Amino acid sequence: MMVEFSQGKIIVTPHEIVIRLVDTGVTVQSQNDAVQLILGANVISANGSECKWSVRVDSEKQLNDIATAMGIDTIKI
Repeated sequence: MMVEFSQGKIIVTPHEIVIRLVDTGVTVQSQNDAVQLILGANVISANGSECKWSVRVDSEKQLNDIATAMGIDTIKI
């Protein structure tokens, strides 16, 4: 599944997420087990043994669509 948002594109599979930020040319990737989806702040956060990053998406709907595609739950703050 691919989700377009104001900063670029998010590519989601059942195993990983890849985010391409168009303005900066940066690409970040994480396995699903290191990802948290935070409702309220609309943030995708990855915290693994070798990396830590977060990206804010445009809407709660985008975050819920990503959660469904990844097969993980969201966290509400």
